[in-house]
Amino acid sequence: MNNWVNELIDKYYDFLKGRTAVITETGSNWAVISTPFIGLFNDTLEVYAKKDNGKILMSDDGVTIKNLDLIGSPISRSPKRKDLLERILLTYGIQLQNGELVVEATENNFAQKKHNLISAISEINDMYMMAKHTVDSVFKEDVQRYLDEQQIIYTPQFISKGSTGLEFTFDFQIAYREKEIVLKSFNTINKLNLPNFLFTWEDIKSVRERVTNKQVIGLAVINDEEKEIQKEYLEALRSKNADFILWSKRHTPENIGKLKTAA
Repeated sequence: MNNWVNELIDKYYDFLKGRTAVITETGSNWAVISTPFIGLFNDTLEVYAKKDNGKILMSDDGVTIKNLDLIGSPISRSPKRKDLLERILLTYGIQLQNGELVVEATENNFAQKKHNLISAISEINDMYMMAKHTVDSVFKEDVQRYLDEQQIIYTPQFISKGSTGLEFTFDFQIAYREKEIVLKSFNTINKLNLPNFLFTWEDIKSVRERVTNKQVIGLAVINDEEKEIQKEYLEALRSKNADFILWSKRHTPENIGKLKTAA
């Protein structure tokens, strides 16, 4: 086992805590939570929160949808974007009210609900790619077509609870009689999203194996077209007993076997 991977994950969570700040707006009951996650314009994502009758309300203050309008990717003008938005909101349990992304929480589930809201904001921001005429679809849709091409039966947007009690979403789940694959697609892979995947993968693995009595496999599908993937990222996946498929080599027998040999 490579201890450097564990240290990387620890540093990731120290980074999240160190880069999270709370500001109470003057004359308002709302608090602004500044997160280390990057927004559409390379700014930091902010979540607004306030207590109301024993509940905690959280909102993006309408920034996410407004930003898509600003860059020419309005939700209202694209049935495809509207459908994708609805699926993202359904996946994370977020509501759209007067242009704001909102969610209601309690003190017990605040961490999960905040995590869900940030995840939804991040995925909705990715819809800016649809404004580029050279991009037919997001990479996740390419991976879905790949699974369809290989006649793989899967569950999209698979949610599983981990040992920490938090729920995590994987792009696809493939279930076989004795094995189960949870799959995450990476259009880009870096020192921020890789530790996140390794943590979520490790966190749900023991729980899923106990519940299903199956071996659970973590699989990353990585877009390496026109970009070189650093070997240390692949070594990190191997060290955590997770597997990967490089997109440029997705049709090799070895990689197709990673999807089908579990049958």
